Amino acid sequence: MKLNIALLPGDGIGPEVVDQAVKVCDAIAKKFNHEINWTKALTGASAIDACGEPYPDETHEVCMAADAVLFGAIGDPKYDNDPKAKVRPEQGLLKMRQKLGLFANVRPTFTFPSLIDNSPLKRERIEGTDLIILRELTGGIYFGERGRKDDGNTAFDTCTYTREEIQRLAKLGFELAMTRGKKLCCVDKANVLESSRLWRETVQAMEKDYPEVTVSYEFVDAVAMRLVQWPNSYDVMITENLFGDILTDEASVISGSMGLMPSASKGVHTSLYEPIHGSYPQAAGKDIANPLATVLSAAMMFEDAFGLKDEAEAIREVVNKSLAAGIVTEDLAGTNKAYKTSEVGNWLAENI
Repeated sequence: MKLNIALLPGDGIGPEVVDQAVKVCDAIAKKFNHEINWTKALTGASAIDACGEPYPDETHEVCMAADAVLFGAIGDPKYDNDPKAKVRPEQGLLKMRQKLGLFANVRPTFTFPSLIDNSPLKRERIEGTDLIILRELTGGIYFGERGRKDDGNTAFDTCTYTREEIQRLAKLGFELAMTRGKKLCCVDKANVLESSRLWRETVQAMEKDYPEVTVSYEFVDAVAMRLVQWPNSYDVMITENLFGDILTDEASVISGSMGLMPSASKGVHTSLYEPIHGSYPQAAGKDIANPLATVLSAAMMFEDAFGLKDEAEAIREVVNKSLAAGIVTEDLAGTNKAYKTSEVGNWLAENI
């Protein structure tokens, strides 16, 4: 099979972790007789430095022509620390989501048997955790009207959702639940927010189309608490952009490291696969960043974008072997030997 993949390394540790995922993908392609055509493009701070735009038209054309996009990370302190910067790397991420129609962020959270004691939560609270949060990506407060008034002393951000946007995400949630534990939780703040009431009303109207799925409705503040107390009680969760942004980061530490969790963003035109961690600029260029989340994102890409389940499973299997063998970077090594980012990538590729 011929696979056309856009490669967006981005900023910070992005290029380093993406390089390891490419090694693994190339090893998989060799083992299973596929041909991968990689097309690299700029985004984020690196794109601003090169051409003044965080998501250039050339990059968009590369993504539109690809079957899937493998993405590293976006962000740079020189922009983070300048509140008056007119162009920011994160604007490229929002623009990319809008132009590619990336409406649903798929964020799995699960545990690794060999690392379960690395979690900040007790073993008995997290054993068996296997949940997915579907976060709506192109609506809500991040894309609503915003501004200042009263000579800059009052600021406002507007959260707007349409029924169609909610239905589109909820449909994915129901369909995903049908392939798993047949439980769906809609996370909102319907006791206060009108937009949340529309979410709840819309999802309730869809229940009849999925009679096998048990649907629950919980307020976001309660879920933030229960994710820490009983994460293994959840199966599939759906929520709006801002709530999802916060809850997915909270859930990510359950596994023991943000460097372990992959994600996908499902799109109208194509889909994008990326690690959940940020650009971690303090580690950039030091060959110490954990590449496993990016490698596992590549596994999601093989299965989701190309329907290649055996290839995806081969990647997950070799990642589990590396964890069990202690071939890990410093964030997971503890008092044991810490391997370099590139060494982990090499080991994974050699052991496929």
